[in-house]
Amino acid sequence: MTPVSVLKKYFGYESFRGPQEEIIEHVHAGGHALVIMPTGMGKSLCFQIPALMPSDEMKSLPVITLVLSPLIALMKDQVDALQARGIPATFINSSLRRHERESRYTSIAEGQFDLLYVTPERFRKPEFLDVIGRRNVRLLAVDEAHCISEWGHDFRPDYTRLEELREILGDPPTIALTATATIEVQDDIIRQLGLCREDVEVFHEGINRPNLELLVKDVWDAEEKEQQIIETMDRWLPTASTGSGIVYFTLIRTLEEFSERLAQRRVDHVCYHGDLERRMRKRIQEDFMTGDRRLVLATNAFGMGVDKEDIRFVVHADVPGSMESYYQEIGRAGRDGEPSECVLLYDQRDLNTQMEFIRWSNPDADFYVRVYNHLKNDQELIHAFGIEWLRERLCDRQRHDRRVETALAMMQRYGVIEDEIDLSAVAVNGPLPQPLRDEDLLEAKLIRDQKKLYGLVQYVQTEGNRVDFIHDYFGVHR
Repeated sequence: MTPVSVLKKYFGYESFRGPQEEIIEHVHAGGHALVIMPTGMGKSLCFQIPALMPSDEMKSLPVITLVLSPLIALMKDQVDALQARGIPATFINSSLRRHERESRYTSIAEGQFDLLYVTPERFRKPEFLDVIGRRNVRLLAVDEAHCISEWGHDFRPDYTRLEELREILGDPPTIALTATATIEVQDDIIRQLGLCREDVEVFHEGINRPNLELLVKDVWDAEEKEQQIIETMDRWLPTASTGSGIVYFTLIRTLEEFSERLAQRRVDHVCYHGDLERRMRKRIQEDFMTGDRRLVLATNAFGMGVDKEDIRFVVHADVPGSMESYYQEIGRAGRDGEPSECVLLYDQRDLNTQMEFIRWSNPDADFYVRVYNHLKNDQELIHAFGIEWLRERLCDRQRHDRRVETALAMMQRYGVIEDEIDLSAVAVNGPLPQPLRDEDLLEAKLIRDQKKLYGLVQYVQTEGNRVDFIHDYFGVHR
């Protein structure tokens, strides 16, 4: 079978887009690849197709493609979509009950499934290492590979073990995939894989989307923002036409304020943010994907799994926190190749909100130590009163300060504590990791985040071609 025949058989497409076929042939032949491609442009096919192609080598163990992904929800969505196409794929993660996990372990060990999705943390489990040792990993796919260098909420400590994990798996051909990566991040990904730049073929798609019009409009208050949103909507969502639009907000309370404004104008829309119940979020996303609801007001929680071709506009009603997040979000517009608009509404006062977010995302070493000591020494009180008790003692009663959430999230990712929603049974499993005690390292990360926001400001202020600016920022050779 050829890549094209596999594509037709399982996915129903007649041909590949962009460099997909070249990437697939490269990794199928045993090469390593780093793929930087906008969200929704078909990164997943670059490892799913090779996983389904016949292997030329005779192996004593049945072959499997292993996909490392940090996102449990997206992992399930991808596996469900593959299974619906008759592709033998599964996942192992913490959402499974014990008997479900053990049943899948047995099936994997027996040679079932061509694709297996796991988080990198799964390699901490001896039972998983035993099971995967009974398969020959023909290809290792590292999805969301920017997690190696995005030291913050996207950072996953276990991603820094990639060289060790590749060795455990027998150094298989490896493909790392991400939507955004500067030259610095590209180099770090390759280094963490235990490879050299000359060992890895880099495929960088950039933002070669001539159908997207990139606009920045200065606004001075909420009324001007509202007017710009209405004007954009009127341009692209006439009553008798298809198409849809996304308006992104930074804060839920601002999103809700604008929802009320649009409701007063009788503008049909839905709202999507992380505080909604999971079932409600899924229903809203389905309504948007089917076209039943054409306009969504959303925080950046809306995006994973949103692969809709006819999004005619993406409006950023608030300044995004970085070029990386902005780049990913505008990539959702115009995937059908038809003209589409990406509008950034720039109010300089929004920068204050992003600076506050950066502060919350970057606790200093003293703050981490204080959180850790409370977790270790005041468990009875924390079990009884939860995160609010911690916040009162650490954040001077500032309601919106989220440094405690950041500290807890990072400790979860390092395995210091288990994932506890309300902290009612939280327990400390080990010492505070050195990276969370290293003031120089934490300060460097803070400065890096500030520079990312400054990069967004430079984008706003550029008088040249905005696509060229984005390419220069991400080191795309044109």
